[in-house]
Amino acid sequence: MLATTFFSDHKNELTALLTVVGTILLAIVVDRALLHRGHRLASAVVRDELTPVLDTRLRFLRRLITLSIVVVGLLLALSQFGGLSRLAAGLLASGALFAAIIGFAARQTLANLIAGVMLTITQPLRIGDRVTVEDETGTVEDVRLNYTVVRGGDGGRIFIPNERLAAGILHNDTIVEPLVGLEVELWLAPAIDADAALAALRDLEGPPIARIAEIAADGVRLTVARGTIPPADRAARESELRADALRALRGAGLLA
Repeated sequence: MLATTFFSDHKNELTALLTVVGTILLAIVVDRALLHRGHRLASAVVRDELTPVLDTRLRFLRRLITLSIVVVGLLLALSQFGGLSRLAAGLLASGALFAAIIGFAARQTLANLIAGVMLTITQPLRIGDRVTVEDETGTVEDVRLNYTVVRGGDGGRIFIPNERLAAGILHNDTIVEPLVGLEVELWLAPAIDADAALAALRDLEGPPIARIAEIAADGVRLTVARGTIPPADRAARESELRADALRALRGAGLLA
């Protein structure tokens, strides 16, 4: 009798609570199922290896579907309360939910979400790409609903809002090829013989490609390139190339 009375008095609250719990469980199950299904699809199509394009889209799609389930579940929970039932029912039964999202798109969170959708569709960057954004360089580790995670050269993570990626300038070294070019710059004082410097640099092991990139009042800028390398080796190999170039110039008597 007491249990019946309690359920009768708190029917709406209990139903809402069960709806929320069920929504969370459903979201977890769907997320796991999509993750498993995605890896099975990748195994069947690309020989047990996710391509960057497929990996990026699957991750974002999983999170977007999970978010949609949670939003609908919360609206269903709200519909259990008399004062909110008409609002929730109207949002679920019409296009008001879509209109609300568009209406609030100017808000930072939803703006990042919409930018994330656009990044996933157009894919100027993918999981594993080597990118530079606002002087920050690293490897794309994840594209989430509101931000993208980039792993820096020191191992630290950089969290960049998706809206800034969609609206800013993005430099992607590996969008076409998995390797990046190895190139460094050197400045020579105006008094140094640029032709002799080029000859000394071209005698390096490799041999590298040395060019005059710029002539200014305070000196001459040279570029020295030596093939292509994996993005992860870029910093170390650039340092080696600079050291080799410095030794070559000193060996030619061009530097003190």
